[in-house]
Amino acid sequence: MNGSRIVATGHYQPARVLTNDDLAAMVDTSDEWITQRVGIRTRHVCAPGEGVPELAANAAAKALAGSGLDAADIDLVLVATCTQLDRAPNVAAIVAGRLGVPGAAVMDVGVSCSGFTHALATADHTIRAGAARNALVIGADTMTAVTDWTDRTTCVLTGDGAGAAVVSAAPAPEIGPVVWGSFPELGDAVRIGGTPTRFAQEGQTVYRWATTRLPAIARQACERGGVAPEELAAVVLHQANLRMIEPIAERIGAVNAVVARDVVDSGNTSAASVPLALSKLVERGEVRRGAPMLLFGFGGNLSYAGMVVRCP
Repeated sequence: MNGSRIVATGHYQPARVLTNDDLAAMVDTSDEWITQRVGIRTRHVCAPGEGVPELAANAAAKALAGSGLDAADIDLVLVATCTQLDRAPNVAAIVAGRLGVPGAAVMDVGVSCSGFTHALATADHTIRAGAARNALVIGADTMTAVTDWTDRTTCVLTGDGAGAAVVSAAPAPEIGPVVWGSFPELGDAVRIGGTPTRFAQEGQTVYRWATTRLPAIARQACERGGVAPEELAAVVLHQANLRMIEPIAERIGAVNAVVARDVVDSGNTSAASVPLALSKLVERGEVRRGAPMLLFGFGGNLSYAGMVVRCP
């Protein structure tokens, strides 16, 4: 086997939906203010007792069911998250236990918003090296648990959810070479910390960085994947803000691509945003099997990771 491919995807979101009108009853904001500035209309919020492990396990179970594989076939579980409550056991171990995955390597990947694409690249590298054959790659976050509901600039952004993919060895690569890196000198522009733990960001700094620096890096990922931007069938960016997604996609030059806009319904779900949006595109049949798609995560640490993949 000379490469890996995404075999199946799955996603999960909590039942409770928080609308812009709901937020307007909590802070000084309005549906018009939110939609004009960030393009978000609704977001999902975890129920009491529902956390990252529950979201991750539900999304992973759907991906595994769609893959045709058994839990015993999985030998690597990677969970990208930045909002887990406990340090040990890690979320990957909890998910493996709940799904009945025996003996797999289990690792959490903490690169916040670009965590899933970092984890996907790690799974691809591991499979290519022969250290695994079938991997579960999951992005899951409960951003509302770290939201300051009195800050109208950030509380309108966040949501909870999870997305997952089963990645397996393949005769030819269907996951292109990753382009990844960071701008650590700007790392404090996105923060989750303090007591109590809260999400905060320098919105204008992040916006300028994302819209000016990232399109060229995304085009580099296309080049490494052997695909011109105009040949892309879909572009799945980190679902941070619709007013950020649209200019980045335009500057990449993906003129014929479906651009994922799941942020409108789901908000910013951090590491879950790319696999959540990807799974929905696949489920709706918006991209044909084998068509090239750009997955590009970016955000906290001002890290990024992107690659061209073939639609499962």
